[in-house]
Amino acid sequence: MKKRTALVSAGVAAGALAAGVVGRTLWKRHAGGPAGPIGAVPPEDLGRVASFDGTQIAVRAAGDPAAPVVILAHGFSLDASVWCEVWPSLSRRFRVVTFDHRSHGASGRAANGDLSLRAMGRDVAAVLDAVSPERPVVVVGHSMGAMAILAMAEQRSELFGPRVAGVGLMGAASSDLLRGAMGSVTELLRPRAGTLQAAAKRVDGLRRAVLASPVDLSGVVARVTQFGPDASREVVAHVAALAQRTASEVWTDALPGLMEMDLRHAVPRIVVPALVMVGEHDRVTPPAAAVALVGQLPQGRLSVVEGAGHIPMLEHGATVALELEALATEVLVRPARKQRNRRSEGAA
Repeated sequence: MKKRTALVSAGVAAGALAAGVVGRTLWKRHAGGPAGPIGAVPPEDLGRVASFDGTQIAVRAAGDPAAPVVILAHGFSLDASVWCEVWPSLSRRFRVVTFDHRSHGASGRAANGDLSLRAMGRDVAAVLDAVSPERPVVVVGHSMGAMAILAMAEQRSELFGPRVAGVGLMGAASSDLLRGAMGSVTELLRPRAGTLQAAAKRVDGLRRAVLASPVDLSGVVARVTQFGPDASREVVAHVAALAQRTASEVWTDALPGLMEMDLRHAVPRIVVPALVMVGEHDRVTPPAAAVALVGQLPQGRLSVVEGAGHIPMLEHGATVALELEALATEVLVRPARKQRNRRSEGAA
């Protein structure tokens, strides 16, 4: 009994830290087995973009190539398919570009094993340079993808304004993921004599053990899941499947850096309109973290997605799409329209 209790306690900690993947997997099993497929990616395969260190980043797109560009960056252990409820409506007015982070999805494994947030920030910049070398864009990131945008601001602050006209940060924080978002599970995950690297390896081992186990621990679900109360079984199953396919190196090498990151100094460099979105029930980066982030941004504003957890674009995709469309219209469409009008007036 003690051994089982220890395992359950560790599962709570691991699930909360690793974006609730353990809980989502258990929920999927408890809900009645495999669900129908979701997660369609944009139809155009743009091939791979070589990042700064040669890592090959898989890129896809939808929408008119001449339309204003919106780039979407996914979160930890996910891939571009999590934007399936957002890109179809956005692509009616915009050129929507998605990509898989290094060692995620269809992208290549990280060159030299570099899975740092700063490397991922340079990947975002590489995609930006490849798909929109001259026109301004809106860049949107979820969770780790949002933090990669902060890392890009740290390294390429000159992009914000001339090249990046607006930013969407969803399920994001600039620091203190361990203390601020994870609460008391920290002590379970990282014993005083241990390191985050060692803890991450334990998380990965636990993840693989739970995924392989037929045991139903559904009682743990409510405490570890990062979904809101209305998330469908199909959505939960899809995210669990993504976690199951994620390479172990992502868990062992990327997770410690994510937990230790402190990019507060980079936030003021995002000098463009920035929309911070957070799910009402987000337990990984709770609303308090979003409020703090808005306060650090020069032009930040907050949007709380009612009923959603940590992955609002899958739970309430229509709401997220409308918010992003409004942002992109504000910073891309209206300025372009005003510029055309001025040119017309000048020609007259």
